[in-house]
Amino acid sequence: MASRSNHITLLVEGMDCANCALGITKDLKKKGLQDVHVDFATGEATFVLDDKSKLPSIIDGIHNIGYKVVDSKTREENEGKISPVEKLFYFTLPFTIPLFFGHMFFPHDFIINQPFVQLLLCLPVFITGILHFGRSAWSSLRTGVPNMDVLIFIGSTSAFVYSLAGLWLYNGDHRYLFFETSATIITLVLLGNVFEHRSVRQTTSALKDLIRIQKSTARLVSLQMGREIITEIEYKSIHTGAILQVNTGDKIPVDGELIYGSAEVDESMITGESIPSGKKTGDKVIGGTIAVSGSFRMRAEAVGDETVLAKIIELVKKAQHEKPAIQKLGDRISAIFVPVVLGISILTFLISYFFVHIELKDAVMHSIAVMVISCPCAMGLATPTAVMVGIGRAAKKGIIIKGGSTLEEFAKVHTIVFDKTGTLTTGDFKIKKIAVFNNTSKEEAEQIIYNLELHSSHPIARSVVKELSHCPTKEVQNIHEEKGSGISGIIDGSNYFLGSHKAASLTTADSHNLYLLKNKILIAALDIEDAIKLNVKETIQDLHTSGITTVLLSGDKQSKCEALAKEINIDNVYSEQRPEEKLDVIEKLNNLSPVAMVGDGVNDAPALSKASVGISLSNASQVAIQSAQIILLKKDDLSQLSEAYLISKHTLITIRQNLFWAFFYNIIAIPIAAMGFLSPVFGALIMAFSDVIVIGNSIRLKTKKLK
Repeated sequence: MASRSNHITLLVEGMDCANCALGITKDLKKKGLQDVHVDFATGEATFVLDDKSKLPSIIDGIHNIGYKVVDSKTREENEGKISPVEKLFYFTLPFTIPLFFGHMFFPHDFIINQPFVQLLLCLPVFITGILHFGRSAWSSLRTGVPNMDVLIFIGSTSAFVYSLAGLWLYNGDHRYLFFETSATIITLVLLGNVFEHRSVRQTTSALKDLIRIQKSTARLVSLQMGREIITEIEYKSIHTGAILQVNTGDKIPVDGELIYGSAEVDESMITGESIPSGKKTGDKVIGGTIAVSGSFRMRAEAVGDETVLAKIIELVKKAQHEKPAIQKLGDRISAIFVPVVLGISILTFLISYFFVHIELKDAVMHSIAVMVISCPCAMGLATPTAVMVGIGRAAKKGIIIKGGSTLEEFAKVHTIVFDKTGTLTTGDFKIKKIAVFNNTSKEEAEQIIYNLELHSSHPIARSVVKELSHCPTKEVQNIHEEKGSGISGIIDGSNYFLGSHKAASLTTADSHNLYLLKNKILIAALDIEDAIKLNVKETIQDLHTSGITTVLLSGDKQSKCEALAKEINIDNVYSEQRPEEKLDVIEKLNNLSPVAMVGDGVNDAPALSKASVGISLSNASQVAIQSAQIILLKKDDLSQLSEAYLISKHTLITIRQNLFWAFFYNIIAIPIAAMGFLSPVFGALIMAFSDVIVIGNSIRLKTKKLK
């Protein structure tokens, strides 16, 4: 059990399918809890709880509907061990085999003509099924979301009770005994559950890999009795400010700053970048990455839930909670599926026995076959398993996608809009030239520019500050930044403004990048240069191949924007756009077709929010990251964008395939069973593996070649 602020996360065991999660969700919402998300695959229930004193009663409520809340230590101890459902399957299997294959491998009289032997073999299996499926069925009925176990419970019980009646009324005539049907239904469904559990675990493997990366030990450097001591501690015990020793091959335990030494660090687990990054004193390192060569000491700056990796894990978990719109159809059908199937099963019996006049035993078997061949779980699993795999695959590639709805929306976009500075270009600017006017010295201009840009988070500002870091700091009053225009302030009693030609309202030729005004008089102009990021041209080409229209939307000068667009083959250009004008462009494009916007600055945040899908880079401003639905962690390489689009596209394809199979299977299988063409045993066998087919198709997305 873990909590963060007023958000509570409970680890819940015993959930078998999406309907179980729906049942717990409904029960928690009945208690008035907000922001409830229950994930059957990860076994987590999260919600907002202001009054922590109510937590014990909430946990008791989950226990009362048939599930168990455990702590993280218990879950870790059970990890890798044989699951409860596997234990049940292995227990029932030895009793079921002689019942099912008795007429093939045993003397005829030993099974077929020995009703009490059949009863004794079936009884342990039936009791196991009653306890397992019955408890789950009753819990689902209590929450108002009946699950598949209701059908299995009624079907296996019907076969067992009918066989008892045959044993009593017909002196054990084998024509009226279906003990093997009852036992085989239970055992085959348990077998299907075993495969389902194993398969579902694979859909969350990417998230588990990230959590596994997070867990590590660290070498803590401390002073004892005037001597330096290095002790090994768990990463959970590291506190902010701790000094840690990291050697070649070590996993960096938390986020921090190098204070001594240097190393090559493999950051591929976080960013997807395969080439190690060189780190020296003063550089930042990320917890979970690996020191490939070299050794260093670092100061811990972010620990626990505050590390980059912990935040990525949290984003991935939250992403799995969000349902795409396409799932709503499956959820609506799943909610009414069990009552409808029960109605069809009863109708099958009535028509078969009273109107078609077939024998009672056959009418009962047809009715049971309808129940055991139906599979609401396939519809419940169709979307979340594909979403988990898609989001997990993206996360391992350094792409954070905030939810299944984002995957669906991004797969439908026809236009992708790019900001220029810091998005298509590196944003690492160099000052090419500073021109000064009106008796202003270059030194004075540099100092004013430096002190103004210190108060801006724009990529150009950050680069200019880095270039002019030798300048002394001055007090700036009445600082004001107009997004997309410039920044102003009072220094030494004079009003200064630094911004674009358009914002400065100059009448001279538009020949420089930035203009510095003192009391509305031009005193300096800057020429800066920027480089195009890696793989930009190839990414634009890949998007064109996928049928995507590309647009450059920038506040930069028209000549520069058009030159860049021509160089990298972008389709359309909107230049010299202020933030409010960018919003108008996005709205106009959105009216034509779904639009994705890629940006990184404060001035891009409104446009990112306005677009159907906002995409930000990892080095973007916090407001841009918060406004975006997709974050690309490889900040200097835009190739992740086309990969994110393809993952989204193929995830949506997989969801549609899964839903088609789930609907098609039930639409075809139920009438076939109702007409008597399938026995309950074969119905149970087919049903047991229908879920596995859906999950298997989702797992295929992990390694599927994207194009």
